[in-house]
Amino acid sequence: MSTTARAPKAPDTRGPIRKLLTSFGFQILAALVLGIAAGLIGRQLGATAENPNGLSATLDTIGSSYVTLLRAAVVPLIFTAIVASISNLRRVQNAARLAGQTLLWFAITAFIAVVIGIVLGLVIQPGARAGEGLEPGEPYTVGTWWNFLLGLIPQNFLGIGVSSSFDAEAGAVSSSVSFNILQVIVVAAVVGIAALKAGKKAEPFLVFTESLLKVIQRVLWWIIRIAPIGTFGLIGAAVIKYGWEKLASLGWFAIAIYIGLALVLFVVYPVLVKTHGLSIKQYFSGVWPAVQLAFVSRSSIGTLPLTERVTERNLGVPRSYASFAVPFGATTKMDGCAAIYPAIAAIFVAQFFGIELNFVQYLLIVIVSVVGSAATAGTTGAVVMLTLTLSTLGLPLEGVGLLLAIDPILDMGRTAVNVAGQALIPTIVAKREGILNEDLYNAPRAGLPFAEDDDDDAPEADAAPEPAATR
Repeated sequence: MSTTARAPKAPDTRGPIRKLLTSFGFQILAALVLGIAAGLIGRQLGATAENPNGLSATLDTIGSSYVTLLRAAVVPLIFTAIVASISNLRRVQNAARLAGQTLLWFAITAFIAVVIGIVLGLVIQPGARAGEGLEPGEPYTVGTWWNFLLGLIPQNFLGIGVSSSFDAEAGAVSSSVSFNILQVIVVAAVVGIAALKAGKKAEPFLVFTESLLKVIQRVLWWIIRIAPIGTFGLIGAAVIKYGWEKLASLGWFAIAIYIGLALVLFVVYPVLVKTHGLSIKQYFSGVWPAVQLAFVSRSSIGTLPLTERVTERNLGVPRSYASFAVPFGATTKMDGCAAIYPAIAAIFVAQFFGIELNFVQYLLIVIVSVVGSAATAGTTGAVVMLTLTLSTLGLPLEGVGLLLAIDPILDMGRTAVNVAGQALIPTIVAKREGILNEDLYNAPRAGLPFAEDDDDDAPEADAAPEPAATR
Protein backbone atom coordinates (compact mmCIF):
# COMPACT_ATOMS: atom_id res chain seq x y z
CA MET A 1 0.00 0.00 0.00
CA SER A 2 1.39 3.41 -0.91
CA THR A 3 1.88 6.07 1.73
CA THR A 4 1.82 9.82 1.47
CA ALA A 5 5.20 11.37 0.70
CA ARG A 6 6.30 14.96 0.97
CA ALA A 7 7.77 16.76 -1.99
CA PRO A 8 10.91 18.83 -1.26
CA LYS A 9 10.12 22.37 -0.23
CA ALA A 10 12.12 25.55 -0.55
CA PRO A 11 13.64 26.78 2.73
CA ASP A 12 11.42 29.08 4.76
CA THR A 13 13.17 32.46 4.73
CA ARG A 14 10.53 34.37 6.68
CA GLY A 15 11.67 36.24 9.75
CA PRO A 16 10.31 35.29 13.19
CA ILE A 17 7.88 38.23 13.35
CA ARG A 18 6.49 37.52 9.90
CA LYS A 19 6.20 33.83 10.73
CA LEU A 20 4.21 34.68 13.83
CA LEU A 21 1.89 37.17 12.13
CA THR A 22 1.20 34.86 9.18
CA SER A 23 0.74 31.82 11.41
CA PHE A 24 -2.79 30.45 11.14
CA GLY A 25 -2.73 29.45 14.81
CA PHE A 26 -1.64 32.93 15.95
CA GLN A 27 -4.36 34.51 13.83
CA ILE A 28 -7.00 32.29 15.42
CA LEU A 29 -5.78 32.99 18.95
CA ALA A 30 -5.60 36.72 18.25
CA ALA A 31 -9.14 36.64 16.87
CA LEU A 32 -10.35 34.85 20.02
CA VAL A 33 -8.82 37.51 22.27
CA LEU A 34 -10.05 40.39 20.13
CA GLY A 35 -13.51 38.83 19.88
CA ILE A 36 -13.81 38.51 23.66
CA ALA A 37 -12.62 42.11 24.06
CA ALA A 38 -15.13 43.35 21.46
CA GLY A 39 -17.92 41.41 23.18
CA LEU A 40 -17.08 42.87 26.57
CA ILE A 41 -16.98 46.37 25.05
CA GLY A 42 -20.38 45.72 23.48
CA ARG A 43 -21.84 44.69 26.82
CA GLN A 44 -20.38 47.78 28.46
CA LEU A 45 -22.14 49.85 25.80
CA GLY A 46 -25.42 48.21 26.82
CA ALA A 47 -25.78 45.61 24.08
CA THR A 48 -27.73 42.45 24.92
CA ALA A 49 -29.40 39.69 22.96
CA GLU A 50 -32.72 41.54 23.30
CA ASN A 51 -31.33 45.04 22.69
CA PRO A 52 -28.53 44.91 20.13
CA ASN A 53 -26.47 47.91 19.10
CA GLY A 54 -24.30 48.61 16.08
CA LEU A 55 -21.30 46.70 17.44
CA SER A 56 -23.27 43.61 18.43
CA ALA A 57 -25.13 43.58 15.10
CA THR A 58 -21.82 43.81 13.22
CA LEU A 59 -20.25 41.00 15.22
CA ASP A 60 -23.33 38.83 14.77
CA THR A 61 -23.36 39.46 11.01
CA ILE A 62 -19.67 38.57 10.66
CA GLY A 63 -20.05 35.38 12.69
CA SER A 64 -23.30 34.21 11.09
CA SER A 65 -21.97 34.92 7.60
CA TYR A 66 -18.96 32.70 8.25
CA VAL A 67 -21.18 29.88 9.55
CA THR A 68 -23.37 30.28 6.46
CA LEU A 69 -20.32 29.86 4.23
CA LEU A 70 -19.37 26.66 6.05
CA ARG A 71 -22.88 25.27 5.82
CA ALA A 72 -23.06 26.06 2.09
CA ALA A 73 -20.17 23.66 1.53
CA VAL A 74 -21.51 20.90 3.79
CA VAL A 75 -23.85 19.03 1.42
CA PRO A 76 -21.58 18.82 -1.65
CA LEU A 77 -18.64 18.03 0.63
CA ILE A 78 -20.45 15.18 2.42
CA PHE A 79 -21.78 13.67 -0.81
CA THR A 80 -18.50 13.73 -2.74
CA ALA A 81 -16.36 12.79 0.29
CA ILE A 82 -18.43 9.73 1.16
CA VAL A 83 -18.74 8.52 -2.45
CA ALA A 84 -14.99 9.02 -2.95
CA SER A 85 -14.11 7.39 0.38
CA ILE A 86 -16.17 4.27 -0.41
CA SER A 87 -14.71 4.07 -3.91
CA ASN A 88 -11.19 4.35 -2.45
CA LEU A 89 -11.75 1.05 -0.66
CA ARG A 90 -11.19 -0.69 -3.99
CA ARG A 91 -7.55 0.38 -3.75
CA VAL A 92 -7.06 -0.93 -0.22
CA GLN A 93 -6.01 -4.43 0.67
CA ASN A 94 -8.06 -5.97 3.49
CA ALA A 95 -10.65 -3.19 3.11
CA ALA A 96 -13.30 -5.12 5.05
CA ARG A 97 -10.89 -5.72 7.93
CA LEU A 98 -9.88 -2.05 8.05
CA ALA A 99 -13.53 -0.94 8.05
CA GLY A 100 -14.35 -3.41 10.83
CA GLN A 101 -11.37 -2.30 12.94
CA THR A 102 -12.39 1.34 12.44
CA LEU A 103 -15.93 0.67 13.64
CA LEU A 104 -14.66 -1.35 16.60
CA TRP A 105 -12.37 1.42 17.82
CA PHE A 106 -15.10 4.01 17.29
CA ALA A 107 -17.24 1.95 19.67
CA ILE A 108 -14.42 1.36 22.19
CA THR A 109 -13.57 5.05 22.56
CA ALA A 110 -17.26 6.01 22.67
CA PHE A 111 -17.77 3.50 25.48
CA ILE A 112 -14.85 4.92 27.47
CA ALA A 113 -16.08 8.48 26.94
CA VAL A 114 -19.67 7.79 28.01
CA VAL A 115 -18.50 5.96 31.16
CA ILE A 116 -16.39 9.01 32.06
CA GLY A 117 -19.47 11.20 31.48
CA ILE A 118 -21.65 9.06 33.76
CA VAL A 119 -19.03 9.04 36.54
CA LEU A 120 -18.61 12.82 36.37
CA GLY A 121 -22.37 13.35 36.42
CA LEU A 122 -22.71 11.23 39.56
CA VAL A 123 -19.69 12.75 41.33
CA ILE A 124 -20.18 16.45 40.47
CA GLN A 125 -24.02 16.31 40.49
CA PRO A 126 -24.47 19.39 38.26
CA GLY A 127 -28.28 19.15 38.30
CA ALA A 128 -28.41 19.38 42.07
CA ARG A 129 -26.11 22.43 41.98
CA ALA A 130 -27.91 24.31 39.23
CA GLY A 131 -28.35 28.01 39.85
CA GLU A 132 -31.68 29.73 40.30
CA GLY A 133 -33.71 31.20 37.49
CA LEU A 134 -33.51 28.22 35.15
CA GLU A 135 -36.78 27.49 33.39
CA PRO A 136 -37.59 24.29 31.50
CA GLY A 137 -38.37 24.81 27.83
CA GLU A 138 -39.31 22.82 24.78
CA PRO A 139 -36.32 21.79 22.63
CA TYR A 140 -36.28 23.23 19.12
CA THR A 141 -35.62 19.77 17.75
CA VAL A 142 -36.34 16.30 19.09
CA GLY A 143 -34.54 13.06 18.40
CA THR A 144 -36.23 9.69 18.85
CA TRP A 145 -35.27 6.26 17.58
CA TRP A 146 -38.36 6.20 15.40
CA ASN A 147 -37.60 9.61 13.89
CA PHE A 148 -33.97 8.55 13.46
CA LEU A 149 -34.98 5.46 11.49
CA LEU A 150 -37.52 7.39 9.40
CA GLY A 151 -34.88 10.06 8.77
CA LEU A 152 -32.72 7.47 7.04
CA ILE A 153 -35.26 7.17 4.22
CA PRO A 154 -34.44 9.82 1.59
CA GLN A 155 -37.35 11.98 0.53
CA ASN A 156 -35.43 13.00 -2.58
CA PHE A 157 -31.96 12.65 -4.03
CA LEU A 158 -30.33 15.34 -1.86
CA GLY A 159 -32.58 15.17 1.19
CA ILE A 160 -33.90 18.66 0.49
CA GLY A 161 -36.72 20.00 2.63
CA VAL A 162 -38.60 23.27 2.15
CA SER A 163 -40.51 24.98 4.95
CA SER A 164 -42.72 28.05 4.65
CA SER A 165 -44.14 30.45 7.20
CA PHE A 166 -46.71 33.23 6.93
CA ASP A 167 -46.19 36.57 8.66
CA ALA A 168 -49.70 37.90 9.34
CA GLU A 169 -48.50 41.41 10.22
CA ALA A 170 -46.38 41.82 7.11
CA GLY A 171 -48.71 39.76 4.94
CA ALA A 172 -45.77 37.90 3.45
CA VAL A 173 -44.78 34.29 3.06
CA SER A 174 -41.16 33.30 3.65
CA SER A 175 -39.62 29.98 2.68
CA SER A 176 -36.37 28.31 3.64
CA VAL A 177 -34.53 25.31 2.24
CA SER A 178 -32.85 22.79 4.54
CA PHE A 179 -30.98 19.55 4.06
CA ASN A 180 -31.38 16.35 6.05
CA ILE A 181 -27.74 15.40 6.57
CA LEU A 182 -28.59 11.81 7.50
CA GLN A 183 -30.41 11.38 4.18
CA VAL A 184 -27.48 12.89 2.28
CA ILE A 185 -25.18 10.37 4.00
CA VAL A 186 -27.48 7.48 3.10
CA VAL A 187 -27.77 8.57 -0.54
CA ALA A 188 -24.01 9.07 -0.84
CA ALA A 189 -23.29 5.67 0.72
CA VAL A 190 -25.72 3.92 -1.62
CA VAL A 191 -24.28 5.71 -4.67
CA GLY A 192 -20.71 4.87 -3.60
CA ILE A 193 -21.51 1.18 -3.08
CA ALA A 194 -23.41 1.04 -6.38
CA ALA A 195 -20.44 2.60 -8.17
CA LEU A 196 -18.16 -0.05 -6.69
CA LYS A 197 -20.50 -2.81 -7.85
CA ALA A 198 -20.76 -1.30 -11.34
CA GLY A 199 -17.05 -1.86 -11.87
CA LYS A 200 -15.18 -0.35 -14.82
CA LYS A 201 -18.28 1.32 -16.26
CA ALA A 202 -18.45 3.54 -13.17
CA GLU A 203 -14.81 4.65 -13.41
CA PRO A 204 -15.60 7.95 -15.22
CA PHE A 205 -18.16 8.81 -12.54
CA LEU A 206 -15.70 8.02 -9.73
CA VAL A 207 -12.96 10.06 -11.41
CA PHE A 208 -15.39 12.98 -11.78
CA THR A 209 -16.47 12.69 -8.12
CA GLU A 210 -12.89 12.73 -6.88
CA SER A 211 -12.15 15.73 -9.11
CA LEU A 212 -15.26 17.52 -7.83
CA LEU A 213 -14.21 16.76 -4.26
CA LYS A 214 -10.85 18.43 -4.93
CA VAL A 215 -12.62 21.55 -6.22
CA ILE A 216 -14.95 21.68 -3.21
CA GLN A 217 -12.03 21.21 -0.84
CA ARG A 218 -10.17 24.07 -2.52
CA VAL A 219 -13.18 26.33 -1.99
CA LEU A 220 -13.36 25.17 1.61
CA TRP A 221 -9.66 25.99 2.06
CA TRP A 222 -10.49 29.56 1.14
CA ILE A 223 -13.27 29.56 3.73
CA ILE A 224 -10.86 28.11 6.29
CA ARG A 225 -8.33 30.85 5.59
CA ILE A 226 -10.83 33.51 6.71
CA ALA A 227 -11.62 31.57 9.88
CA PRO A 228 -9.92 34.25 12.05
CA ILE A 229 -12.46 36.80 10.81
CA GLY A 230 -15.32 34.41 11.53
CA THR A 231 -13.83 33.63 14.93
CA PHE A 232 -13.75 37.31 15.84
CA GLY A 233 -17.45 37.71 15.03
CA LEU A 234 -18.61 34.43 16.58
CA ILE A 235 -16.81 34.89 19.89
CA GLY A 236 -17.73 38.56 20.19
CA ALA A 237 -21.41 37.89 19.46
CA ALA A 238 -21.44 34.98 21.95
CA VAL A 239 -20.04 37.14 24.76
CA ILE A 240 -22.69 39.79 24.12
CA LYS A 241 -25.53 37.32 23.75
CA TYR A 242 -24.78 35.05 26.68
CA GLY A 243 -22.51 37.07 28.94
CA TRP A 244 -21.34 35.37 32.09
CA GLU A 245 -24.66 35.30 33.95
CA LYS A 246 -26.16 32.29 32.19
CA LEU A 247 -22.86 30.48 32.30
CA ALA A 248 -22.72 31.07 36.06
CA SER A 249 -26.19 29.56 36.60
CA LEU A 250 -25.05 26.44 34.77
CA GLY A 251 -21.47 26.67 35.95
CA TRP A 252 -21.20 23.20 37.48
CA PHE A 253 -22.73 21.66 34.36
CA ALA A 254 -20.22 23.45 32.12
CA ILE A 255 -17.38 22.45 34.44
CA ALA A 256 -18.45 18.80 34.35
CA ILE A 257 -18.62 18.84 30.54
CA TYR A 258 -15.20 20.42 30.10
CA ILE A 259 -13.59 18.15 32.70
CA GLY A 260 -14.97 15.18 30.76
CA LEU A 261 -13.76 16.57 27.45
CA ALA A 262 -10.32 17.27 28.92
CA LEU A 263 -10.07 13.75 30.35
CA VAL A 264 -10.87 12.22 26.95
CA LEU A 265 -8.59 14.55 24.97
CA PHE A 266 -5.62 14.73 27.34
CA VAL A 267 -5.80 11.39 29.17
CA VAL A 268 -7.71 8.73 27.20
CA TYR A 269 -6.37 9.63 23.76
CA PRO A 270 -2.72 9.95 24.92
CA VAL A 271 -2.99 6.59 26.72
CA LEU A 272 -4.23 4.97 23.50
CA VAL A 273 -1.45 6.65 21.53
CA LYS A 274 1.22 5.53 24.02
CA THR A 275 -0.05 1.95 24.28
CA HIS A 276 0.31 1.66 20.50
CA GLY A 277 3.96 2.71 20.71
CA LEU A 278 3.51 6.20 19.27
CA SER A 279 4.65 9.62 20.45
CA ILE A 280 2.04 11.63 22.34
CA LYS A 281 3.77 14.89 21.46
CA GLN A 282 3.76 14.04 17.76
CA TYR A 283 0.07 13.15 17.88
CA PHE A 284 -0.91 16.46 19.44
CA SER A 285 1.37 18.59 17.27
CA GLY A 286 0.04 16.79 14.22
CA VAL A 287 -3.66 16.98 14.99
CA TRP A 288 -3.74 20.38 16.70
CA PRO A 289 -4.47 22.55 13.61
CA ALA A 290 -7.69 20.58 12.98
CA VAL A 291 -8.64 20.60 16.68
CA GLN A 292 -8.18 24.35 16.74
CA LEU A 293 -10.38 24.95 13.70
CA ALA A 294 -13.01 22.56 15.07
CA PHE A 295 -13.15 24.57 18.30
CA VAL A 296 -13.93 27.70 16.31
CA SER A 297 -16.21 26.33 13.58
CA ARG A 298 -18.18 23.90 15.80
CA SER A 299 -18.54 21.60 12.80
CA SER A 300 -16.80 18.28 12.21
CA ILE A 301 -17.89 18.39 8.57
CA GLY A 302 -16.59 21.93 8.12
CA THR A 303 -13.24 20.79 9.52
CA LEU A 304 -13.19 17.57 7.47
CA PRO A 305 -10.66 18.61 4.77
CA LEU A 306 -8.24 19.84 7.41
CA THR A 307 -8.74 16.72 9.55
CA GLU A 308 -8.05 14.48 6.58
CA ARG A 309 -4.93 16.42 5.61
CA VAL A 310 -3.36 16.32 9.07
CA THR A 311 -4.23 12.63 9.38
CA GLU A 312 -2.40 11.92 6.13
CA ARG A 313 0.38 14.51 6.14
CA ASN A 314 1.18 14.76 9.85
CA LEU A 315 0.13 11.41 11.31
CA GLY A 316 1.26 9.24 8.39
CA VAL A 317 -2.00 7.40 7.65
CA PRO A 318 -2.10 6.17 4.01
CA ARG A 319 -4.39 8.30 1.89
CA SER A 320 -6.25 5.29 0.52
CA TYR A 321 -7.38 4.44 4.06
CA ALA A 322 -7.62 7.98 5.50
CA SER A 323 -9.90 9.09 2.68
CA PHE A 324 -12.38 6.48 3.89
CA ALA A 325 -11.92 6.55 7.66
CA VAL A 326 -11.84 10.32 8.25
CA PRO A 327 -15.04 11.23 6.32
CA PHE A 328 -16.72 8.21 7.91
CA GLY A 329 -15.60 9.43 11.33
CA ALA A 330 -16.72 12.99 10.64
CA THR A 331 -20.30 11.74 10.39
CA THR A 332 -20.30 9.05 13.09
CA LYS A 333 -17.36 9.52 15.50
CA MET A 334 -18.56 11.94 18.18
CA ASP A 335 -17.00 11.33 21.60
CA GLY A 336 -17.82 14.89 22.64
CA CYS A 337 -21.33 15.36 21.24
CA ALA A 338 -22.59 11.78 21.44
CA ALA A 339 -20.89 10.40 24.57
CA ILE A 340 -19.64 12.91 27.16
CA TYR A 341 -22.36 15.51 26.59
CA PRO A 342 -25.54 13.37 26.52
CA ALA A 343 -24.35 11.31 29.51
CA ILE A 344 -23.73 14.31 31.76
CA ALA A 345 -26.73 16.23 30.38
CA ALA A 346 -29.13 13.32 30.94
CA ILE A 347 -27.94 12.96 34.54
CA PHE A 348 -28.26 16.75 34.96
CA VAL A 349 -31.88 16.68 33.79
CA ALA A 350 -32.70 13.74 36.06
CA GLN A 351 -31.13 15.48 39.07
CA PHE A 352 -32.82 18.80 38.28
CA PHE A 353 -36.26 17.21 38.18
CA GLY A 354 -35.52 14.97 41.15
CA ILE A 355 -35.71 11.69 39.20
CA GLU A 356 -33.68 8.71 40.40
CA LEU A 357 -32.01 6.73 37.61
CA ASN A 358 -31.55 2.98 37.94
CA PHE A 359 -28.85 0.69 36.60
CA VAL A 360 -30.84 -0.16 33.47
CA GLN A 361 -31.17 3.53 32.60
CA TYR A 362 -27.44 4.08 33.01
CA LEU A 363 -26.89 1.08 30.76
CA LEU A 364 -29.25 2.66 28.20
CA ILE A 365 -27.16 5.83 28.26
CA VAL A 366 -24.13 3.75 27.29
CA ILE A 367 -25.99 1.90 24.54
CA VAL A 368 -27.50 5.07 23.06
CA SER A 369 -24.11 6.81 23.05
CA VAL A 370 -22.26 3.91 21.41
CA VAL A 371 -24.96 3.10 18.85
CA GLY A 372 -26.65 6.45 18.19
CA SER A 373 -23.69 8.62 17.23
CA ALA A 374 -24.91 8.90 13.63
CA ALA A 375 -27.81 11.00 14.88
CA THR A 376 -25.40 13.93 15.26
CA ALA A 377 -24.38 13.62 11.59
CA GLY A 378 -21.25 15.75 11.83
CA THR A 379 -23.07 19.03 12.38
CA THR A 380 -23.88 21.00 15.49
CA GLY A 381 -26.52 18.42 16.37
CA ALA A 382 -25.74 17.43 19.98
CA VAL A 383 -29.24 18.58 20.96
CA VAL A 384 -30.69 15.85 18.74
CA MET A 385 -28.48 13.29 20.48
CA LEU A 386 -29.54 14.59 23.89
CA THR A 387 -33.25 14.41 23.10
CA LEU A 388 -32.69 10.91 21.71
CA THR A 389 -31.11 9.94 25.03
CA LEU A 390 -33.80 11.61 27.15
CA SER A 391 -36.64 10.04 25.18
CA THR A 392 -35.01 6.60 25.48
CA LEU A 393 -34.69 7.04 29.27
CA GLY A 394 -38.18 8.48 29.64
CA LEU A 395 -36.88 11.79 31.05
CA PRO A 396 -38.69 15.11 30.41
CA LEU A 397 -37.61 16.69 27.14
CA GLU A 398 -38.29 20.10 28.65
CA GLY A 399 -34.95 19.68 30.38
CA VAL A 400 -33.19 20.37 27.08
CA GLY A 401 -34.41 23.96 27.29
CA LEU A 402 -32.42 24.40 30.49
CA LEU A 403 -29.15 23.85 28.66
CA LEU A 404 -29.62 25.65 25.35
CA ALA A 405 -28.38 28.98 26.69
CA ILE A 406 -24.77 27.81 26.95
CA ASP A 407 -24.82 25.17 24.21
CA PRO A 408 -22.60 27.16 21.81
CA ILE A 409 -19.98 27.54 24.53
CA LEU A 410 -20.00 23.80 25.20
CA ASP A 411 -20.15 22.91 21.50
CA MET A 412 -16.72 24.39 20.90
CA GLY A 413 -15.06 21.90 23.23
CA ARG A 414 -17.28 19.02 22.11
CA THR A 415 -16.38 19.47 18.44
CA ALA A 416 -12.67 19.81 19.20
CA VAL A 417 -12.73 16.42 20.97
CA ASN A 418 -14.78 14.91 18.14
CA VAL A 419 -12.18 15.92 15.56
CA ALA A 420 -9.26 14.76 17.68
CA GLY A 421 -10.89 11.32 17.86
CA GLN A 422 -11.64 11.29 14.14
CA ALA A 423 -7.90 11.61 13.44
CA LEU A 424 -6.85 9.28 16.27
CA ILE A 425 -8.76 6.15 15.27
CA PRO A 426 -7.38 5.90 11.70
CA THR A 427 -3.90 6.41 13.16
CA ILE A 428 -4.34 3.61 15.69
CA VAL A 429 -5.87 1.23 13.16
CA ALA A 430 -3.13 1.98 10.62
CA LYS A 431 -0.49 1.29 13.29
CA ARG A 432 -2.16 -1.99 14.30
CA GLU A 433 -2.38 -3.10 10.67
CA GLY A 434 1.24 -2.19 9.92
CA ILE A 435 0.44 0.43 7.30
CA LEU A 436 1.30 3.61 9.25
CA ASN A 437 4.16 5.68 7.88
CA GLU A 438 5.99 6.15 11.19
CA ASP A 439 8.77 8.20 9.61
CA LEU A 440 6.14 10.72 8.56
CA TYR A 441 4.45 10.49 11.97
CA ASN A 442 7.72 11.23 13.79
CA ALA A 443 8.96 13.89 11.35
CA PRO A 444 9.58 17.38 12.76
CA ARG A 445 6.56 19.65 12.35
CA ALA A 446 8.39 22.96 12.16
CA GLY A 447 8.36 24.40 8.67
CA LEU A 448 6.62 21.42 7.10
CA PRO A 449 3.27 22.27 5.52
CA PHE A 450 0.67 19.56 5.77
CA ALA A 451 -1.14 20.62 2.62
CA GLU A 452 -0.52 19.07 -0.76
CA ASP A 453 1.83 20.82 -3.14
CA ASP A 454 -1.02 22.21 -5.20
CA ASP A 455 -2.85 23.52 -2.13
CA ASP A 456 -0.90 26.66 -1.39
CA ASP A 457 -3.91 28.26 0.23
CA ALA A 458 -3.87 25.80 3.12
CA PRO A 459 -2.50 26.84 6.51
CA GLU A 460 0.66 25.20 7.78
CA ALA A 461 1.19 22.50 10.37
CA ASP A 462 3.53 24.71 12.36
CA ALA A 463 0.84 27.33 12.47
CA ALA A 464 -0.83 26.00 15.59
CA PRO A 465 0.52 26.05 19.13
CA GLU A 466 1.49 22.69 20.53
CA PRO A 467 -0.03 21.73 23.86
CA ALA A 468 2.24 20.57 26.60
CA ALA A 469 2.60 16.83 26.16
CA THR A 470 5.24 14.20 26.68
CA ARG A 471 6.24 11.17 24.73
